[in-house]
Amino acid sequence: MQAFLKGPASKSTKPIAAKEKSAAGSSGEGKRTKPIPWVEKYRPKNVDEVAFQDEVVAVLKKSLEGADLPNLLFYGPPGTGKTSTILAAARELFGPDLFRQRVLELNASDERGIQVIREKVKAFAQLTASGSRSDGKMCPPFKIVILDEADSMTSAAQAALRRTMEKESKTTRFCLICNYISRIIEPLTSRCSKFRFKPLSDSIQQQRLLDVAEKEHVKISNEAVSYLVKVSDGDLRKAITFLQSATRLMGGKEITEKIITEIAGVIPKETIDELLLGCQSGSFEKLETLAKNLINEGFAVAQLVNQLHDTVVESEDYSDKQKSAIVEKLAEVDKCLADGADEFLQLMSLCALVMQQLTQN
Repeated sequence: MQAFLKGPASKSTKPIAAKEKSAAGSSGEGKRTKPIPWVEKYRPKNVDEVAFQDEVVAVLKKSLEGADLPNLLFYGPPGTGKTSTILAAARELFGPDLFRQRVLELNASDERGIQVIREKVKAFAQLTASGSRSDGKMCPPFKIVILDEADSMTSAAQAALRRTMEKESKTTRFCLICNYISRIIEPLTSRCSKFRFKPLSDSIQQQRLLDVAEKEHVKISNEAVSYLVKVSDGDLRKAITFLQSATRLMGGKEITEKIITEIAGVIPKETIDELLLGCQSGSFEKLETLAKNLINEGFAVAQLVNQLHDTVVESEDYSDKQKSAIVEKLAEVDKCLADGADEFLQLMSLCALVMQQLTQN
């Protein structure tokens, strides 16, 4: 009976398995490479590809030659290559095979309270590492812990980290990455080699964007590239993201300044000029209407504050006294917006002060 049952079953499983195999094979052949964001696609693969940060690159290259690395602290504005640099260095040190085993990366989105530092980081740091790689190259006998957005860690978690840093110095190197070094406690900064990442220069950004545009066959004028650099404010990641969004929007047509203005959420110069004219008119009702229109059109007041600051400072129509009063108010409004205040009320408060300053004379 068992032989009878086994016979057809064993026969029938073969064609099914063969069918599944052929189906899997055909789907594998027909698979396309997954589309990935350009920011990840053009992220530097080695330390030499990192743009503009010459001092950091020089120090890391020397460290890589000697296969020894101090504890590092990278700080600077977003989009300047902090995370990319340490990831590229780690890839060069460990190679693609050992990279996953030897590098622990914790971001602000991960849980990084005192308990995680005491358990997860400590457990990883205590593991010993061998000094051999599958490709035969020299490999350092330590691991790297990357703590991205370290300035958002609590003081207690940072304090717990300093003992681990000292204790596990033989087997582990730490790399802290942050935007504001003042938020990192003094005992940690004194244990690390500090490197400041500068905002990228316009020429370097333009060159990188033109390289990406050429590789992706994007039509973009030189004026549009210059405007894209100006809008991104030294943040290459933001610039590449805007470029990709504009490319998807245009669908193969040439990218212009107007498209970049729409993509980046920049407030048109005419709108700002109209608002300043409304302030000069002295009519509070007119000002209220303009402010409501600005909010209803979806413009961010924080963006308006940045652009208004440049307009007021560079203008020759206002006296130094007027400029100082307006800029002081802009700082107050910016702080209130960062704390979550109502956009319309802050905009009206700002416009009222600007109107008061412009109508006094």
